[in-house]
Order: sequence, then structure tokens, then C-alpha cells
Amino acid sequence: MSYNPFGSRTQFETGNGTAELYRLSQLEKEGVGHISSLPMSIKVLLESVLRHCDNQMITEDDVARLATWNAKAVANAEIPFMPARVVLQDFTGVPALVDLAAMRSAMQRLGGDPKKIEPRIPSELVVDHSVQVDRFAQPDALFYNMQIEFERNRERYEFLKWGQNAFEKFTVVPPGVGIVHQVNLEYFARGVFLEKGVAYPDSLVGTDSHTTMINGLGIVGWGVGGIEAEAVMLGQPIYMLMPEVIGFKLTGQLPEGATATDLVLVVTQMLREKGVVGKFVEFYGPGLSHITLTDRATVANMAPEYGATMGFFPMDAGSLEYMRRTGRSEEQVQLVEQYTKAQGLFRTDETPDPEYTDTLELDLSDVEPSVAGPKRPQDRIRVVDLKSRFQQFLTAPAGHQGFNIPAEEVHKTTSVQMNGQGEATMTHGSVVIAAITSCTNTSNPSVMLGAGILAKKAVEKGLKVPPYVKTSLAPGSRVVTEYLNESGLTDYLNQLGFHTVGYGCTTCIGNSGPLPEAVANAIQENDIVAAAVLSGNRNFEGRVNPLTRANFLASPPLVVAYALAGTVDIDLMKDPIGTNDAGEAVYLKDIWPTTAEIDQFLENATNPDTFKKMYRNLDEFNPEWNKIPMETSELYNWRADSTYIQEPPFFTELTPEIPPIRPIENARVLMMLGDSVTTDHISPAGAIPEGPAADYLRENGVERKDFNSFGSRRGNDRVMVRGTFANIRIRNKLAPGTEGGITVHLPSGEQMWVYDAAMKYKAENVPLIVLGGKDYGMGSSRDWAAKGTVLLGVKAVFAESYERIHRSNLVGMGVLPFQFVEGNAESIGLTGKETYHIPIHDNLKPQEVLEITATRDDGSTVAFKAKVLLNSEMEIKYYRNGGILQTVLREMLAE
Repeated sequence: MSYNPFGSRTQFETGNGTAELYRLSQLEKEGVGHISSLPMSIKVLLESVLRHCDNQMITEDDVARLATWNAKAVANAEIPFMPARVVLQDFTGVPALVDLAAMRSAMQRLGGDPKKIEPRIPSELVVDHSVQVDRFAQPDALFYNMQIEFERNRERYEFLKWGQNAFEKFTVVPPGVGIVHQVNLEYFARGVFLEKGVAYPDSLVGTDSHTTMINGLGIVGWGVGGIEAEAVMLGQPIYMLMPEVIGFKLTGQLPEGATATDLVLVVTQMLREKGVVGKFVEFYGPGLSHITLTDRATVANMAPEYGATMGFFPMDAGSLEYMRRTGRSEEQVQLVEQYTKAQGLFRTDETPDPEYTDTLELDLSDVEPSVAGPKRPQDRIRVVDLKSRFQQFLTAPAGHQGFNIPAEEVHKTTSVQMNGQGEATMTHGSVVIAAITSCTNTSNPSVMLGAGILAKKAVEKGLKVPPYVKTSLAPGSRVVTEYLNESGLTDYLNQLGFHTVGYGCTTCIGNSGPLPEAVANAIQENDIVAAAVLSGNRNFEGRVNPLTRANFLASPPLVVAYALAGTVDIDLMKDPIGTNDAGEAVYLKDIWPTTAEIDQFLENATNPDTFKKMYRNLDEFNPEWNKIPMETSELYNWRADSTYIQEPPFFTELTPEIPPIRPIENARVLMMLGDSVTTDHISPAGAIPEGPAADYLRENGVERKDFNSFGSRRGNDRVMVRGTFANIRIRNKLAPGTEGGITVHLPSGEQMWVYDAAMKYKAENVPLIVLGGKDYGMGSSRDWAAKGTVLLGVKAVFAESYERIHRSNLVGMGVLPFQFVEGNAESIGLTGKETYHIPIHDNLKPQEVLEITATRDDGSTVAFKAKVLLNSEMEIKYYRNGGILQTVLREMLAE
């Protein structure tokens, strides 16, 4: 940082002395850009480019290009962004650490220095994705689930402890502390860094798509695949196309009865309809002063659901107040305030509106109680409409909002005998999972207290939860438990079965655990469309639980309400939610918490001393973690018998030389898929079903009860490649009438598991492709959706459109993402049974359009145009090397 581009390095007052910064306004003085009118999010990117400008990796031309960002004509140019830090969760963090360990092993094999493979910036991992809801509605649920978690995952945790010791800037927060994004918001976030006398904005990327939650605190950050995150950890910039920025103006304030969850579901619906994939969304307007910072974090969290790279809220007085309330030092808060004001990054109600690419507006007073579902988070339904809409869904054709139930079976019921709890009646719409889960909402005291108050009123009215409902509470941090205890609300939640089951993502990521046997049998034997209601951010098919076909996102108070009702086939605004022992009808309005009631408890929920206490010693919550011995070795000792951690094959055959790009000849289609195929469909995170992955585990001595989940097995490529395209709900058009990891080998016509077909093609030396539709790869930032794809032998994917992160991940693994120039596979006339010639060549240009030839069995051909979605020269470089990590490894070897 000794270079002083544009004379921008100057001093400023921190509130506790002086420090240096790279002053953005200096660029305007030098005649470079109109900095004052830029969106706040672009200013943060610009500061990073300016500060890292050395006229080698990052040049003054890069600075000028971004400084002259034109809202109405955003240049199709790439910019290099170097975040200040990386956050990881364990499902994605373990495979990232496996890759780093494998790179060290490869470096040694190739004669280099393994220690060169070392994070250059703070890299902080939170173990939050491994706890499962095995025990629930019991006082010992937390203790039991943590014990089982540790038994299942000890080998992974031993590996993480090795990594914490082997890499200097790699930190691990142990199990039982909280969810990564809530811990990031409450603890990791600095707001502004001060290092070696230079101040700069906190910024990050994370190996989880909901990293965007930190945008609520005015910090730039978003989710990337583990592949990109590893490159950033190793000191590489992220090369990204200059983003469009959509301004979202908020006015008014939320009405009585509406929650932050209702707000984010409205925002998600509006922005999905607008179309913001690959764009920044920046919130502005007077309404920002009327929503709390935790409300903003809820809205920012679901940026992946509305398709944006970020949902950014600028720093303002609310940000500073939150930092004080969560125990940050006054010195740090003053640094944040003085720095952001000096750089024009601090918002007030008088701040002029920046120039945006496009805008839309919402009056907060129009927000109504809502849920989203039954299969996608953008499909918002007003609570008042859910009963009628659900009845429509039952008979609608199978699809995003249909279950294709025959009309004569809509009112079918079945009796369930629950151990020690009597008999209950279930039907379509019965709620079998009610989960207060996910950082989206558990980070927000207003909705968590609201759930507690609703539970208190319900208990006092004599209401009970039906016995077939699996209830759970999984706070995103220990702070939540503290303020619920102090408010006296924990006991009421417990009385309704909402005992704390763990501190982690649980149901939101598919770790809902098994349903009681009687309930599971009733659903399967009677083809019941059972429902889950969760305060999460994702409700894709097969994600929450294999047996819940209807999954609705809702605020924590509504989760409790639907648990009490026992069904989603109800109008909570009109129908009784239940009856007490005296036979009296109780309505939602009788138990719904008022704003005044919630406000009475909010002071307890934002006590700085509580946050300081909870985060003072992160190891104290899990003694089992502390018992793990710390292995001290530079290289990881790979164990051949491990079913959790294996050296992946990505670098085992790497050579120092870079091979040329060659055409792909005579490729076959492995999968032909429709619209909205998610990364959950491609690489599931939940339970391991029967199939090649289950067979592999059994062959290696693992019993069914110890299978754990796909997410926990991501450190073992042998499991993961067998689970690719193995989601129980994925539908392959090559094998009509089937679900769950089935394809047809060609030209034999033999139907088989996807993995088995891929291995047969590999033996025949046949390259593979995948045909997709719109929004291919939507959902989680799951690098194994790309890693598994490449290990199956897939060389290219053709789709109408992609979710941002998955496209990047495919590039990062050396798989070509193509976009149909016109139409889709069906409209072009493709059946998936052709052989494909892809004339990729060594002089490839970014976004080049190629003519692809598909040859049918009878010799006739179909020619169509497709754009190569390698968006920059750097991405072509990554592809040429076989992936981003291969590129980094070769460069480090050459140093």
C-alpha cells in the first residue's frame, strides 16, 4: 500500500487520533469521475480498487473505469475487487480447507514450498451447519443433539482443528455458538479496519449465499463458491463485471401487526418480478430511518432469494447504535463514524439520492402479514389468502405451485396414533414441522420476542400444539437464549414444544431430522401433502424434509401460530386457531403480540454486556471441542480409510504446463433439465438416499444410522460425486416419469443411476454436457454443484439463464457455461439424444458466440448458437488452466 494513486492517501481524524485513508473525493478533484453521485456500494468497491492500485495487478485504468461508473450505461468491463476478509460455514468451509490442504500436497509434489498456500487475509469459519434436530420438544434436546452432532462429525472437527493450527489467519468458531451470519453481524464485523495506520472499509465474501446479511450493517459482502473464496484467501482479486445498481426506495413505516419477515417477503417478490440477477440492490429513502438495523439485516439476508448480488443498506446512525448495542468498543464505533463520514459513505435523511441504473419504491405501510411457498421463496401469499390458495395448489398440475392431487382425494384424512399423546387426525396441509430457525429471523429480537409473547398468550388461553407437529427452536446465537430467558418467555415456548434444539441452521438447510415414525408412515401410506412452516429463507423441493412437499416461509410468531393450528389449510385472520379445554374458540387476534408489548422487552435484547459475555470465550460452550487434540503438521496426513476427508483429484495430475483449449467432440447429454433447477437439485445437502452414495458408504463399513448428510460429507469427493444430480425430487427429461438421480445411457438406451452412466461414458471416453432451462443453479452458493458436475465428466452446460454464483462456480471448476442465444433446448428441437460438437478454440474471446452442432441418430443435424459465458479475459485464463485454483497453484509455483 505504499503506492499513492492520484495523490489520494491522506490523513483523517479517527476520534482517537489520526490515521491514513485513500480519499475518494480526491479522484473527483483530479477530474476522475463524479464520486459524490455514485451509489454507496460502488464507492466501497472503488475504495478497494484505489487502495490496492499498484499499476501491476490493479492499475490506475481500473480505478478510472470504476470511478466513471455510468448508472444508465454501465460499461461491460471487469473490475478487480479485493475483500478485507472471508467468512465460511462448515458445510462449505470443510471442502475449502480440503482444497487448501490438497494444494499444499500438490505444491510439495511439484517441488514448491507448501507454506505458500496460506490465507493472506482473515478467514473465519463458524461450525453451524452440522447440528440436526434429532430430539425435540424435550428439555434435554439441546444437550442430546450436540452430543449426536459431535459423534457424527468428530473426524471433520479434527480436520478443522488441524486447519486452525496449520494456517495462521484461519479461525474456527466451534459448534454450539451460533449461525455464521448472525455471528458475523454480532461479532466478526468491524465496520472499518485499521491496519498499519491505514483505515479502510470492512468488506468480505463468504462461502454461503446468505453472506449478504452483513449488508444490513452497511458492509459490502456477498456469497461466492468455496472455489472463489479460496482464491481470495490466497490473495487473489475477484474479477467481476461492473454491476448495475438498482435503487430501492423505502418510505413510510411498517403498520401494526407486520414484521420484518413480511417485509422481506414483499421485497423478494417485487425484486424477482423486477429481475435483478447479477445486480446490486441498494436501499435508500426516508423509510430507512423507520426500520431497525436487525430489520435491515433480515431484508439483506434474502438477497439470494430475490436474485441480487447484494441488498445493501448504507451506514447511518442506526448502524452505529447497533454496534454500540452489540458490545463494540466506543473507539471502534468512533472510527467507523469518522471514516465513513470522511469518505461520503454515511447516510442521513438529508443525503442526496445517488444515481441508480433503475429504481423501484415501496411504502412500508402497505406490508401485510405473509408467507411464501409452497416451493419457492419468491411466491408470496398473504396470510388471509393462504387457505384458498393452498386448496388450489392441491389439484393444480405438478409444478412450482401444484401437487396434482385428484379432486376426490382432496379431503382425505388419516388417523395417527402418537406414543403417549393419543390419536390425531392428519390431512393434506397438516403441519408436521414448525421450526423457528435460520439467521434470517433469529437475529431479529422483534420477531423472536414476538414468537415468545404469542406463545405466552397461547399458553394462558389454554392452547396446545397437535401431537403430530415437530416443533423446534434453533437460535442463531446464544444471545437470543439470554434475552428470552431474561424476558421470562422461554418457559412458554417450551410448553408449546419449542425447546432449543441447537445453535445452528437446522431445518433451514435440511437438517430437520426424521419425523416421528407414526407421522412418516401416515404421510407415505396415504400420499399426504404434509406441510412445514419455518422462519427460514429457502423452501425448495426436497430441502426441508423429504416428506414435506409443501414448505412455507413465515415469521417466528406465525410459525408458532401455524403450529398451534396444526394446518396451513386455514384462514388465520378469520378462523379459530384452536379451542381450549373449556371448548372456547381462540383466534389469532387474541394472541398476536402488539408492538408495545414487544417494545417492553427490547431493551433486554440489546444489552451490550450480554453480547460481550456471550462472545468473550467462544470455546466454553462445547467442552467436547476442547478435548480434540491439536495436530501440528504443515501437510495434512490423508487417511485412506476415511469416509469424511479425502484428497480430491483436482490437483493430483496437475502439470506446470498449461494445455491448449480444444474443441469438445461427440459429447452426450447426461441430464436434460427444466427451469429453476437449484444447487440443491444438483448437489443435495440433506439426507443421503438409496443410490450410489449410500452403496459407497456401506461398502466402506458405514451403517445407515451413521450416514449423516451430504453436507457433512463434502470433504470426501467419492461420496459427493455419487450424490451429484441425486436429489430425490430432480426430474430428468431423458428419463420421463422418474425422479431422483436417474438418466439414460446413450446410445444403449439403458436406464441407470446418473453416477453409473457417467462412469460408463468415462470408460467409453465420451465427454458429457447438461441441458438446462431458466435460472439454472439458483439457490445456495454450493461449490459441490460445480465440483460434482466436473467429476462426472461434464464439460459444458447449456441453459437459458444462470444464477450468478453457480455460473462462477462452473467457470472456477473448468466447466463451460453456455447460454442459448435464442429459445431453449425444446424450442431449438433438441431431444437430448443427439451427439454434440462444440467448436471451442484456443483464441476464445469473452462472451463469444459459437455455433453448436447436434447430430441425431439418423445423421440429420440441428445447429444453434450459444454464448460462452466466460465474461472476462481472467475467466478465460481460469478455464484454460482447468479452474481458478489450478491457476493460482501454477502461479504460486512459478513465483
